Amino acid sequence: MRDRRQVVNGILWKLSTGAAWRDLPERYGPWKTVYERFRHWSADGTWDRLLAHVQQHSDAVGTVDWTIVCVDSTTVRAHQHAAGARKGGPGRGKRSAGRAAD
Repeated sequence: MRDRRQVVNGILWKLSTGAAWRDLPERYGPWKTVYERFRHWSADGTWDRLLAHVQQHSDAVGTVDWTIVCVDSTTVRAHQHAAGARKGGPGRGKRSAGRAAD
């Protein structure tokens, strides 16, 4: 079994760089081993439990400011009508001959 610290460092390197798994530096071990461990830990909830533990510990020692919240826009759905302007609004429809575009 690979050293867990080596595997975790490999996972953190991959996630922070955005590189492909196959580009993982050799110092972290075989890329496929690191990838499989990441996939397994994601599926069994290890990362969720780790995050919860770190949050609870940080909150207990007073290092978390819960008044600051960040919402990632990739997870926020816009209302169906937010995508465009009203039909028939300004700039749409027929244009008169010789009239400049808006």
